[in-house]
Amino acid sequence: MYIICNDKELFILKKIATAAAELDMPCFLIGGFVRDKILGRPTKDIDIVCVGDAIELAQEVAKQFKPSPQIAIFKNFGTAQIKLNDSRVKEAPSKSPPIGETFESSYEIEFVGARKESYNYDSRKPKVEQGTIEDDQTRRDFTINALAISLNKKDLPTGQAGFGDLIDPFDGLSDLKKKIIKTPLKPELTFSDDPLRMMRAIRFAAQLHFTIEEQTFEGIIQNAERIKIVSAERITDELNKIIMSEEPSVGFKLLYTSGLLKIIFPQMVELAGAEYIDGKGHKDNFYHTLQVLDNIAKHTNDLWLRWSAILHDIAKPKTKKFEEGHGWTFHGHEVVGGRMVPKIFNELKLPQNDKMKFVRKMVELHLRPISLTKENITDSALRRLLFDAGDDIDALMTLCKADITSKNKFKVKSYLENFEMVSKRLAEVEENDKIRNWQPPITGEMIMKEFNLSPSRKVGDIKTAIREAILDGVISNEYEAAHNFMIQKAKEMGIVKNGQ
Repeated sequence: MYIICNDKELFILKKIATAAAELDMPCFLIGGFVRDKILGRPTKDIDIVCVGDAIELAQEVAKQFKPSPQIAIFKNFGTAQIKLNDSRVKEAPSKSPPIGETFESSYEIEFVGARKESYNYDSRKPKVEQGTIEDDQTRRDFTINALAISLNKKDLPTGQAGFGDLIDPFDGLSDLKKKIIKTPLKPELTFSDDPLRMMRAIRFAAQLHFTIEEQTFEGIIQNAERIKIVSAERITDELNKIIMSEEPSVGFKLLYTSGLLKIIFPQMVELAGAEYIDGKGHKDNFYHTLQVLDNIAKHTNDLWLRWSAILHDIAKPKTKKFEEGHGWTFHGHEVVGGRMVPKIFNELKLPQNDKMKFVRKMVELHLRPISLTKENITDSALRRLLFDAGDDIDALMTLCKADITSKNKFKVKSYLENFEMVSKRLAEVEENDKIRNWQPPITGEMIMKEFNLSPSRKVGDIKTAIREAILDGVISNEYEAAHNFMIQKAKEMGIVKNGQ
């Protein structure tokens, strides 16, 4: 076997080879599994290409395991999928005595027939015909994904390579060693046929720390407009994978330079550039945002916290003003940015649920902890931040620390020390007042019952006054104090208690 597989993987591949031999059907391991195994990256997705009926092969493979795993069949596409998750078989995948094999984590095996494709200019849906393994490798997006391993027995009369042999018609192995992303055919043809491949090229460059070959990147630039025929869902899926890479700025810089970002996410491109008046300028908020994103990526794999980093300053272009004698300001960019979040999520087909609300909250609150480091912190300000952030206070503090991008090491050190002080004070206030996810001890229903009121603005005003009094430390966070305050406030408003 050319690639290095563990015992379980080799066991699975031999089962597939046995099934293919039973059907006298050439089959090959191809694509990402081969690439990642050569690179030493973990992978559980096994792609099998056969010259024949993929569904028939999947069914034959399933028979090789005891008990047989379930098969997901997609007749319209002529493909099938098997998941091996805690599937027991009679033989062990090692030379040890037969003890049964348990797949502790899931392997997904995709079966597809070898095919060749042709495209219409206005669609990325190909016309598909049955083909050879060479046809199938030719239609692949990049040379490093066109690598195949033969799973054919040596004595099969197919003229194909034997079990474990590498099939590399486009010198993808060399490109892997050189860490290069390169198309097997002319880049303009590869990207025009399926424009999503442009996003994939940049995603692989970001994930693998590879360089996109010069002509291939030029092909992306020339075909950038073609991305418009791809659905927002598919684009965002690739974008999220870039965001989740170890150093997301790598992908975003390529998206920006290629012209793709301006098409798929124009609001972010508007952040780019710095303007000067009377010698006073502001930082380039595009590159600042990328630095914040890279900073936060070192501390969290939460996709939505990373999105918060991307969007935290998204409204600065809309709020930018030059004030004489002061310089550039971005007053209210956190509020305007919060309002922009739902629209951006909708355009990118990101979820319109609690994930969006979380990102919006982070954008709206991201200046609050920073402002607390610049003033004498009052318990009231801390209580309000805890109340507004709730359980997301730790995520907010992570975002705010990532937002420190100064090149002045002493300034960064000072900011971080201030944040530690804020974090300590927040913990103290929370311990005393239990404000996280807090609700005032007096509810609207209690106010209505006490004063025989129907739902109205008066009820809301009394409830708000109680909440504000507790947050400001005017009264303690207890029922009796809140009840007495309610009676006093009602009297001030001319509201009479029942029976009086």
